[in-house]
Formats: sequence, C-alpha cells, structure tokens
Amino acid sequence: MLELDKENFAAEVLEAQGLVLVDFWSPKCEPCKALLPGLEELAGRYPAVKFAKLNILENRRLAIGQRVMGLPTILIYRDGEKVAELSQDFQIEDVEAKLKELSA
Repeated sequence: MLELDKENFAAEVLEAQGLVLVDFWSPKCEPCKALLPGLEELAGRYPAVKFAKLNILENRRLAIGQRVMGLPTILIYRDGEKVAELSQDFQIEDVEAKLKELSA
C-alpha cells in the first residue's frame, strides 16, 4: 500500500485517474490495525484500484481537510472526487462490497 503524506496526497489521490482507496489510520487505533491485513488482501484482488494509507497523527491537517472525524475511515475517490466513505463501524466485507459497486 502506498504511504501518503501532505507532499504526495494531491498527486496520488486528487489528481489520479480511476479509483483510489485511502485508509485513514493511526498507530493508536486497534480497529485500524485489524483492518490492514484485509485491505492488503483486497489490494491484491483489485489491481485496477490504487490502495493507499494516511497516518492521521502525522498528517492531522490533511485528514481534517478531507473531513475525517473518526477512525477507522476509508475514503474512495474516483478521478479525484470523493465517491464513497466508510467510517468507524464497518467490516472488510463492507469495503469489498463498496469496491465491487464502484468497479461495476
């Protein structure tokens, strides 16, 4: 998974073509850490989707700018526009269902 920060977020997400999934996480967030293996597995099954993660402790302003108010949060962008959001109470199956829906 691609590591995002304030230096590369615009180029890798907002200026990217196609679907980009961004996992907003924190090293202190246990549910975030529990989701990571599932996200890495999905990245292998959806090669057309760019998978990235953003540590909100190191990029707080960026997370607030994307209106991330709780963790875990996954935002999915299409051609730089936010098209889906999964926040707090969701499972990896919900992420895959959303990817299938957006990839169709």
